[in-house]
Amino acid sequence: MSDMDSLFLRIIEREVPADIVREDERVIAIRDINPQAPTHVLVVPKKRYRNAAELAVADPELLAELITVAREIAAQEGIEESGYRLLFNTNEDAGQTIFHVHLHLLGGEPLGGLTGGPLKAH
Repeated sequence: MSDMDSLFLRIIEREVPADIVREDERVIAIRDINPQAPTHVLVVPKKRYRNAAELAVADPELLAELITVAREIAAQEGIEESGYRLLFNTNEDAGQTIFHVHLHLLGGEPLGGLTGGPLKAH
């Protein structure tokens, strides 16, 4: 698969199945297939940007939309009040393995601090 033919584009085109939590014309949200918390949803723009930094420069409104969608899903999942984590991995050293920006929404249990070891996130 080429870098431009990301897994997320294949999910958006329905070439690969996914557990879709929410979808509109600009964003799709899917459950992570290797969840790191009881709630682990990936919020993905349908237009491909390589990482969060590229998205922030190109379309800051879409970046804000990802966070808004994540908050709405947190409310839907019943974790808005107890707390949740939003996480972008940007480039290889941060653990990004799919180079189509996506926001991880994690929650449903105490997540602890960020220094307790690496999250196994994309």
